[in-house]
Amino acid sequence: MLEWAGIPPDESPRRGGPMGPYLQSLRLDLYSETAQQLVKSGHAYYCFCSAQRLELLKKEALRAGQTPRYDNRCRHLRSDQVQEKLVNGVPRVIRFRLESGAEPFQDLIFGWNRHEVAEVEGDPVVIKADGFPTYHLANIVDDHYMKISHVLRGSEWLISTSKHLLMYRALGWQPPTFGHLPLLINKDGSKLSKRQGDIFIQSFQRDGVLPEALLDITTNCGSGFNTNRMGRRIDELISEFNPSKITTHSAMLDMDKLPEFNRVHLQWQIEDGERCLLLIKDLQEQIQHLYSAGIQDKEVLCEDYIRRVLHLRKGHISSLKELLSPNYAYLWVRPSFSIQQVEALTTEAQHLASLVLKSVEERCGELAVDPLNKELKLLAKQAKTTKYREVMKLFRLTLSGLQQGPSVAEMMVSLGPAEIKHRFQKLLQLPETR
Repeated sequence: MLEWAGIPPDESPRRGGPMGPYLQSLRLDLYSETAQQLVKSGHAYYCFCSAQRLELLKKEALRAGQTPRYDNRCRHLRSDQVQEKLVNGVPRVIRFRLESGAEPFQDLIFGWNRHEVAEVEGDPVVIKADGFPTYHLANIVDDHYMKISHVLRGSEWLISTSKHLLMYRALGWQPPTFGHLPLLINKDGSKLSKRQGDIFIQSFQRDGVLPEALLDITTNCGSGFNTNRMGRRIDELISEFNPSKITTHSAMLDMDKLPEFNRVHLQWQIEDGERCLLLIKDLQEQIQHLYSAGIQDKEVLCEDYIRRVLHLRKGHISSLKELLSPNYAYLWVRPSFSIQQVEALTTEAQHLASLVLKSVEERCGELAVDPLNKELKLLAKQAKTTKYREVMKLFRLTLSGLQQGPSVAEMMVSLGPAEIKHRFQKLLQLPETR
């Protein structure tokens, strides 16, 4: 997903690198060795408390109006008691022993901080019963062995940083520099959460949101820049980013503005030759998938045809998916209409159709929106009894089967001379209207 978003990691399971392996499941020995090191030095211990006991502790604390926390019972077990339980295979976890005396640290965003976690929390689990580490241990081990110099993470981890620094001290390791970023919140002030299914990257990807637009709106709503503006691309985001400008305030993410951000970035991609070609290929696949049964002219799948459509609709559409909606089906599938629909508009359908066919023929294949608009106005004046408005409705019906949509001239330019002729020939061949 990071690669889709245009911010690929320098090292990853896919890309490899000198600090691997990059899957947690392949680093279990390293986590276990570190946990054992903490146990041997007296900074961690085995905990044999059952899930039932822990649940009871939680219920009692809630009943008393207190924040649930582990009571550190197993840190007081004698070594012979621990050994007996280990020999008997009693399920266990490993907990880190929190001690008082947390040192202050300077956060890149929030400044000096210090949280005496031992006074408000129970000893945290660092190795679970299944042998996997919790985040508290995994982030320490990974950052140390991967030689991470700076950690930027959400501000919800700010309080836990004192806990992590105690672990660094217990291991004798030099901690990285920490910076805690303000959280994204919804318009109503609630926290953006994974429970909202529509904030997953796959959801945006499926809905035709461009990664550049998603990066743009996310950075635009926050801080870290001298000014906020719509339409920044990744190279501009990189060059303009200034960590000293990041504030401690949560950033409100207004997803109602996402279509507008997407429209701006889609227009830019349409105007860029290489990126436009990628859009064309994407659209070709989607058209074939959605309209394969109804396509009568394979010309609609040609690169030049789709490029022409994209350039005519740029600035008007917010995503490629719009071009696959029923309102734009006329671009890919020839519409159907009835003689009753035509009769409701005019009794001069054949006459008007012949005028359009003659006009297109005289233009020798060259069509442009502005000249066509002028030509259509002149052509409508040649109708004997039909008003201009009804003439345009007739032409739109003939071209698209719709009563609303882009201008008739734009439809004609999109479709091209050959397809215009085909559709107006169909109108010409209808029985004479009364």
